Amino acid sequence: MEVIKSDIEGVVIIEPRIFEDSRGYFFESFSEREFVEKVCNTHFVQDNESKSSYGVVRGLHFQRPPHAQSKLVRVVEGTVLDIAVDIRRGSPTFGRYVAVELSAENHRQLFIPRGFAHGFAVLSEKAVFQYKCDNYYAPQSEGAIAWNDPAIGIDWRIPADKVILSAKDMAHPLLAECEELFDYNENLY
Repeated sequence: MEVIKSDIEGVVIIEPRIFEDSRGYFFESFSEREFVEKVCNTHFVQDNESKSSYGVVRGLHFQRPPHAQSKLVRVVEGTVLDIAVDIRRGSPTFGRYVAVELSAENHRQLFIPRGFAHGFAVLSEKAVFQYKCDNYYAPQSEGAIAWNDPAIGIDWRIPADKVILSAKDMAHPLLAECEELFDYNENLY
C-alpha cells in the first residue's frame, strides 16, 4: 500500500496495490502489520457499513475520550466526499479539514485519527461506505459539530437544496460553541 500524507499531520490517504487481469482485480484492503508500520500503531475493533443515496451528508461526528475513535474508511460502491476536521484545541491546524474523494473505482481509503471530526457526502446515486474503528461505539461519548459551520467552510459538492440530513445532524453546534473537544498536547492513543 502507498501512504499519501495530507495537509494535516496524521490524516493520510491509503492507496492499495491493485492486481488486475482478464478475470477482474484483487487487492489487500487491510494488513494490520503494514498499517502499524506505515500509518499508526492502533488496533481496530469494530467494522461498520452504511448505505446512503445521493445528497446524504453524515457528520460531522466524533467520540470523546475515553472512547475516542480513529477510523479507516473506504467506499465499496459509489462515490463520496470524505471529510476529516481537526478539533484538537491548540493544534496549528485546528478547524481546518481534509477532503478526499473516495470511490469504488479508486479504492482509496482515508485514515482519520483520534481528535478529528468525520463526515461524508454521497456524490453518486448511492454509496456503500465501510469503516473500521479502533474503539467501540459509546453513545454517552458522542460529539458532533455542524456540517455547515461557516468558520470551517466545507464545500460538500452538493447543492444546498439537495442535501439530506438526519434530524440529529441538523441540530449540532458550531465548532466555536463546542466545549468538550480534544487537547492537541494530550496523547489520545
